[in-house]
Amino acid sequence: MLTRTLAAASAIALISGTAASAATTAFATTDLNLRAGPGPQHEIIGVIDGQAQTDVMGCLPETNWCKVSYDGTEGWAYGEYLAHQMDNPVPIYSPEATVEVETITYEAPNEGNAAAGAVAGGALAAAAVGGPLAIIGGAMLGASTGAAIDPEETTVTYIRQNPIDPIYADGEVVVGAKIEGDADFVTVPDSPYSYVNLNNTYALVDPETGEIVYIVR
Repeated sequence: MLTRTLAAASAIALISGTAASAATTAFATTDLNLRAGPGPQHEIIGVIDGQAQTDVMGCLPETNWCKVSYDGTEGWAYGEYLAHQMDNPVPIYSPEATVEVETITYEAPNEGNAAAGAVAGGALAAAAVGGPLAIIGGAMLGASTGAAIDPEETTVTYIRQNPIDPIYADGEVVVGAKIEGDADFVTVPDSPYSYVNLNNTYALVDPETGEIVYIVR
């Protein structure tokens, strides 16, 4: 059984000595952001390719963020999209998981993380424009849903040339997930899609359903 003893509020920065002695192998069920810290407010330092294997050194109890090593880079990934087997994509850190994953702790630094701290933990919802937001997704989402599209280059160029302020929600931004709540999507000219800067990740969305169909990287 997995142990979940650490309150989510304590999960912001330096790993303690309880990290796993041996990593657990997992697969990303979709292209997944690799972040500098355990939460969507942290910088994106890479991307784990969908279906790629990564080593999981441990996960934070109750927050479902896991410390991983991928292609020589250590960082943090959202556990909802890490599965032990691709043919049975159950999140590795969940009650349904068939493997045991070590728990680790993460304490807030005293300096150098002011920007992250401003939107950490429960403050993420409050930082969302217009009210609380939610990213509805799970291990079965992503490219396997058929939601992914290949947008026109003019659409991607427009988004890159017209930056907007980020809004925040718990979870991670992946293709196939849905955005629920009060988010102002920005229309892309001559396109049926809109875009949003969610968790510092630009996403193309279906404005009717809130479904993410493309990630601009």
